[in-house]
Amino acid sequence: MIEILEQIDENIWKIPVGYKTGMRVPGIVYASEALLIKAQEDKALEQVANVSHLPGIVLASYAMPDIHWGYGFPIGGVAATDYEEGTISPGGVGFDINCGVRLIRTDLLVSDVKSSFEKLMIEIAGNVPKGVGSRGKIRLSQREMANLMEEGVTWAIKRGYGWQEDIELAEDGGCLKGADPSKVSNRAFERGRDQVGTLGAGNHFLEVQEVVDIFDEVAANAFGLFKGQLVVMIHSGSRGVGHQICTDYIKVMDRVVNRLGIVLPDRQLGCAPIHSQEGRDYYSAMACAVNYAFTNRQILAHWVRQSFEHVLKKSAESLGMRLVYDVCHNIAKIEEHDVDGRRRKLCVHRKGATRAFGPNSPLVPAPYREIGQPVLIPGDMGSASYVLVGTDKAMKETFGSTCHGAGRVMSRSQAKKKVNAQELRQNLESMGIKVIAGSLGLLSEEAPVAYKDVSQVVEVCHKSGIAKKVAKMRPLGVLKG
Repeated sequence: MIEILEQIDENIWKIPVGYKTGMRVPGIVYASEALLIKAQEDKALEQVANVSHLPGIVLASYAMPDIHWGYGFPIGGVAATDYEEGTISPGGVGFDINCGVRLIRTDLLVSDVKSSFEKLMIEIAGNVPKGVGSRGKIRLSQREMANLMEEGVTWAIKRGYGWQEDIELAEDGGCLKGADPSKVSNRAFERGRDQVGTLGAGNHFLEVQEVVDIFDEVAANAFGLFKGQLVVMIHSGSRGVGHQICTDYIKVMDRVVNRLGIVLPDRQLGCAPIHSQEGRDYYSAMACAVNYAFTNRQILAHWVRQSFEHVLKKSAESLGMRLVYDVCHNIAKIEEHDVDGRRRKLCVHRKGATRAFGPNSPLVPAPYREIGQPVLIPGDMGSASYVLVGTDKAMKETFGSTCHGAGRVMSRSQAKKKVNAQELRQNLESMGIKVIAGSLGLLSEEAPVAYKDVSQVVEVCHKSGIAKKVAKMRPLGVLKG
């Protein structure tokens, strides 16, 4: 444990500015003591302190309870920089730009699909391309892909992939403004041309789940959730597009740091002034990947609806398959927040962190504005996932941010060595969880033992008030790459 770590509250800890020379602000970590020890073991707390060196950083370098080691920034890191004088860092967004989660509710009880559940999972697996390097059913010209990058979910809706109301119920309406495809490399275009509408691999998944607990009846009713209900959670991102854009701009930021003489404790924190040409170019390219990811999840949701229609012989509309919400995990956004008593424009980096805006924010969709923003927290495939709601406290303390999932405690290579994939599948199926995986090796990498207990992570957020529990779901069927 960092010896000079100060405990502010039961689940809030402070790394003081004096811990490292050059720290501009303290580090603030939301974690139980047990989770804090895990973060210390993989040196993620060192990364929290490193992030505090970013030019223009405001208030603190924050870490959520799912914190673990990442590229430059820890995964679970949040940092806001001043919009006029601050910097933007690809390491504060990550390689899988707008990796995120979408939740679809239904009017169905689990008992309604018991006899057809296996057929339903097989149908979904047949409709949803998955796995490393997977290619989708949609092939795009470079011009069409550029249109997609600019329009986001609207591009998909125009082409029949979903419903108009889906736009309102996605973060930013499924389209981050400022996208400029001319700032995206040809290589990124090549990698993404046939990957839209694909799940991918790694920690990405599609789960059919049962709502098993309701903690907040008012919020649950607003979100259309009830106990015993069948829901579908989709976790995917920008695929090769985001990875390539991040790779390209890390090299750009290296040159900027060297040219301007920016002193950083880790070269992976490479950054550029927000209003520099390089900073503007990165933001415009990142927005393209953000919109690609929104569209990717939109199309995946469309194919899930089609699968239900085919198996259950009813329309998705009659089954009540509405979008609850779609949230981003890896993104930098220009937002306004109160800082030291005045409103300031900031660039908020959320890497492995979820926006958690509270009630009455104009950025929360109208149907939820009185309640707050839905926060979707996926767990591992053997335990649970959660729906939370954003709070006023998050707006005051963390720039409206909270955790994004369970957080790894074991590397993929470690998990692969330790876990027998066939035994894992058998164990999951003995728990009543149907698993369909494109690769048994990849299944081992995502074993529940490789992750923190998502319930502990969520409990820290709930107790500290940066998001409040609404509902808990358990997996019934899991589709992995």
